[in-house]
Order: sequence, then C-alpha cells, then structure tokens
Amino acid sequence: MPDFAAGVRLEVRITPDDLGKRVSVRSLVDPAGPGGGFTDTVGVLTSWTDGVITVTRRDGTFVELAEEAVVAGKVVPSAPARRRGVPAAGLGELCAVAARGWPAPEEERIGDWLCRAAGGWTRRANSAVPLGPGAPDVERITAWYARRGLPPQLAVTTGAAGAHELTAATLTAAGWTASGHAVTLVGSLAALADREPDPRVVIGREPDERWLRGYPNAHRDPGTARRVLAAGPGVRFATVPDPEAGPDAPPRAVGRCTVDGRWAGFAAVEVAPAQRRRGLAGAVIAELARRALAGGASAAWLQMEVDNAPARALYAGAGFAEHHHYHYLRRP
Repeated sequence: MPDFAAGVRLEVRITPDDLGKRVSVRSLVDPAGPGGGFTDTVGVLTSWTDGVITVTRRDGTFVELAEEAVVAGKVVPSAPARRRGVPAAGLGELCAVAARGWPAPEEERIGDWLCRAAGGWTRRANSAVPLGPGAPDVERITAWYARRGLPPQLAVTTGAAGAHELTAATLTAAGWTASGHAVTLVGSLAALADREPDPRVVIGREPDERWLRGYPNAHRDPGTARRVLAAGPGVRFATVPDPEAGPDAPPRAVGRCTVDGRWAGFAAVEVAPAQRRRGLAGAVIAELARRALAGGASAAWLQMEVDNAPARALYAGAGFAEHHHYHYLRRP
C-alpha cells in the first residue's frame, strides 16, 4: 500500500513518541545491497527498540524494520476510509454485538474486557474480548480462567481505531502465542437478501438434532453447543434438508443468524462436503437475511478465519468490507 507520491522529498517524520499511532513507513529492501528497492509498510507503530522498528499490520502480523533502512515515515489517519454503502460502526460497538451474538454460559467483565467460559467449546466462547480501549488486567483474567480449569486467552483486535496492537505486541514479547487469525466483515443486510426466495431452506428458532448434525463443531460437546447457539438475541437457524436421504441423515447445509438492534450477525454456515459449489451457502444466508430484515435489522456482520477464501469471495461479491481483524493470544 504505497503512501508516498513520486517526486516528493522523502523525510522520516515519526519518532518513538508515536508508539500506538498508525504510520506509513518506506524502507530499503536490502540496505547493504547495491541499489536495492523500496518497500512500504502501513500499520500501527508498536515498538522502537535497539535500532529496530516494529509495525503491526491491519491483519495482526508485524514487520520488523532496521532503523537504518527507513528512508521515510509519517503518521496517517487511524483507520482507512470507509467504503460507500458499508455501515459505520465503532470497534467497541462491533465487539459488544459479536459477544452477545455468541454468548458463553459464564461471563464476567474485568475492566474493559469480558471474560467468557464454555467448558472449552470454541475459542470464541472461551476467551476474553475487549469492550473498550483499556489494556487487559492479565493477572485477574488469568486467575478467572484458572478457577475454571481453562487456559487464559485474549481475543485482541487490530486494524481499526481504538484497537489493541500495543497489547498484542506486549503480550507476544512476553511469550503469549498467537493463533486463529480472523476478520470481521460488515455490509448491507439488504444485499444479502437480494435474490428469489429459496424453498429448500427451512428456518427455525432452535438448533434441533437435524441442524446439529450439519454443524460438525457441535459434535464435541452437544450440550454446551446447544446452550451457546440458542442463547443469542433474535436467533434463527437455517437448514437445507437432504430429500434423498433418510430423516436421520445430516442436512445439506446449515446456518445461524442473530438480530441485535440494527445488526444481523451470521455464523455457523456449513455446507456438507459433497454439496459444495451448488450455491447452498448463499441460499442459507439469503433466507436468514430475509428474516433479519423483517426483524428490523439493516446492517450485517460476520467473522471468519482469514484463509477462508471461498467465503471471502462470497461476501466481497455482496459488498462486504473489512471492519477489523482479531486473533487469539494464549498464555504459555
């Protein structure tokens, strides 16, 4: 993402005092090499120590740059410009809506962080999520999870105004390990529902046995899965039965949606391997979106792992855009 116009005098206008700010940095690819090229790095300045500058990118990965290789740098706006048609939302609002959309049986707020426990079923329901800008009280959060026999995990956000890049950098330096890199997308709900109704999709209010058979993640702990999945606000479940199989056969596809004020949240969209590339995921999402619109929602959010290329393509085609990234940090 180059941010320096050709012909403009290069100047380093960042200092260690800019820690926590979003910056754009141009550096030599190989300072010791003959004539080398340049590379541009955009992200949050999270460290400047012993001649090494660390910039955390939007997706939570970080780049270390030798100070001597930096030829230009400046502070830039704290978040990229919002795409037209994409709903506006602050980071705290989206984090709170997402937490309510996947509620754990046990929850307790410690400072600006909401601790959640569900007996280990899903990282999302067994991690602390930020509801404000404050740094986590690591010792209290660690003790909270220890009392429940669970490892402490934090869902740290990156790539938006008020995100927690500095927290992530500090904990990573202390030995916490990162995993589960994911992205939160937002978009217009109407765009998802803009297709003809699909009679193959059945909508219900509970995750019945047939629905659970179509969601492989539920198999590890069906009781806890049912508690978490059914507890969201305005929750609806979509099922595409397999008419060619018996009543106990897994469905062709399933999905889940919650309605929380203006927001509709989509999750647990699964298509049986043999049924993929037949438009079933789009059909499930469209029917859930139709119900969410009728329930008063107008905007949509969803979370997915960054390497889920088919889903990213599906939602990009519907006009969705990245709001922020997050990943899990686990204490050693």
